[in-house]
Amino acid sequence: MTRYVVVGAGAIGGAVGGLLARAGSEVLLIARGDHGRAMIDNGLTLRCPDGTFTVDAPAATGPDNVRLRVDDVLVLATKTHQAESAINQWADVPVFDGDRQVGRAADVLPVLTALNGVASEDIALRYFERVFAVCVWFPAVMIEPGEVIVRGAPLRGVFHIGPYHAGQSGAGTDDASDAALLATVQADWAAAGCKVVLSDNVMAWKYRKLLGNLGNAFQALLGDTSGADDLVEAARAEARDILAAAEIDVTPDEVERAARQDAAKVRPVPGVPEQLGGSSWQSLIRGSGTIETDYLNGEIALIGRRIGHPAPINSRVTALARHAARTGLRPGELTADRLRAELTR
Repeated sequence: MTRYVVVGAGAIGGAVGGLLARAGSEVLLIARGDHGRAMIDNGLTLRCPDGTFTVDAPAATGPDNVRLRVDDVLVLATKTHQAESAINQWADVPVFDGDRQVGRAADVLPVLTALNGVASEDIALRYFERVFAVCVWFPAVMIEPGEVIVRGAPLRGVFHIGPYHAGQSGAGTDDASDAALLATVQADWAAAGCKVVLSDNVMAWKYRKLLGNLGNAFQALLGDTSGADDLVEAARAEARDILAAAEIDVTPDEVERAARQDAAKVRPVPGVPEQLGGSSWQSLIRGSGTIETDYLNGEIALIGRRIGHPAPINSRVTALARHAARTGLRPGELTADRLRAELTR
């Protein structure tokens, strides 16, 4: 039986792992700090539109004392700026077939990169032979240790998944073991209320998601972006120009809009405020001291620098978000007018 070892079982990873466990899949949840310890002691609580559930899935804070098996699938669901450390930590963990050690995780096990941004695939491919990129459409929030809020119902989330080889996702896979793995993931995740779309060009979906995620930094800084829609759109327009100049394949808007007709719909969760933010907002709310913006808006700045195409808006908002995380700034402490002045000076 396939076991999903979820490395980074926070909002996305905890929600996926918890839903899989509740649906009968075997799961091991990995998380650090208070959240990891809360899951070890009390299980994981899923707060959903249709009820609150506690899942008593096995949990750990790292690879120590974890015995990996040949039927394991690693699901990397950290923030992208934490991916290198996590991959490095798990790559050389021994894998067993019964009592026999058969190799290292990096050589034996597949890894699914269920993260925002487009950098984690190359990070994983530096270590792992079998990497599968995942584009995540999943409204989940983690604020309190041991608890994840899943806001989609009846469909919980949608995931575009495909093989990632040699720096790109190609035209599917001819590998029978890869095809069997993807079929298993599709069936198991469907049983957990999630739709898996197998994609021959999953990175185009991830670049399209990246454009949407450029607004995360604005939401984290402002709390409410309604007074700064022009700034968010300016950041996205700058990014579109750079991605086009770099000749990077991006899923067209009309294809993305059509696909979203079948995406998870955000529903009210009893006892939970309706105004909750995305992953970057959650980092500032929790006071984590770090933020993933370097791999979102910062990714656009990187691509622009590589091709000699400046990205002043995305570069500046990346620095502002990094400063906010480092200094403990909370969402909403920066006004739209102040941000506009910072980005247009």
